[in-house]
Amino acid sequence: MVVEDWASVPVGTRGIPPGWQKQRWGSPAYDFTAVEQEGRKVLHLKSAADSSNISKEIKGKVNLKNTPILEWTWRVVALPQGADSRKKDTDDQAAQLYVTWPRFPEAVRSQIIGYIWDTTAPAGDVLKSQKTGTVTYIVLRSGPAELGKWVSERRNVREDFKKVYGAEPDEPSLLSFGIDSDDVKGTAESFMGAIRFVKE
Repeated sequence: MVVEDWASVPVGTRGIPPGWQKQRWGSPAYDFTAVEQEGRKVLHLKSAADSSNISKEIKGKVNLKNTPILEWTWRVVALPQGADSRKKDTDDQAAQLYVTWPRFPEAVRSQIIGYIWDTTAPAGDVLKSQKTGTVTYIVLRSGPAELGKWVSERRNVREDFKKVYGAEPDEPSLLSFGIDSDDVKGTAESFMGAIRFVKE
C-alpha cells in the first residue's frame, strides 16, 4: 500500500502537498517543497525554530497482519543543534515519521509510535516523549554520521507496537511526518522520499 510516492505532486509545489492535512497545534511554517533528486520526486523540508508536521488518513487502507512492514527513504542534511529527544526542552528532530492509533480522548489516550532521526539520543533507544505523553520514540538514526545520504528504512510496525504497548495493534488511522527545531530555536533540513506498507 503506497502512502505517498510524490509522483502526482508537481516539482516546485510549496507548502502542504495535495492529499495531506495540516497539524492542529503551534505555528507551523510548512517550508516544504517538492523537488527532484537522483531521478525521483521527494519532499524537501526546512525548519527555522518551528515545528511542521503533516498527516494522511490511512484508516481502512492498512492491514498490519498482511502488510506490517513500513518502508521509506529519508535524507537529513542539517540537524537541530543541541536537540535531544530524551529531554522535554530539547525535543526536536530533523526527520520524524509517526504512525497513530487514535483513542478517545485523543490528547491523552492515543497510541503513537514515532520513528526519528535524532541529534543526540542514541540509535536503538526506545523512549517516551517527555513533551507529548501519547508518543513513544524509536530512534533509528542519530547524529551526523550519515548526513547527506539517502537512507532506506524498514520497520515491522506490528512488532514495534507489540513491544511498545504489549498488545496486538488495531489498524492505524494516521501516518504523519515532519521536521522540528522549535525547542532549541535552531534550524533543520531534511528530505522525505516514498512511504509504503508492504508484506514481510
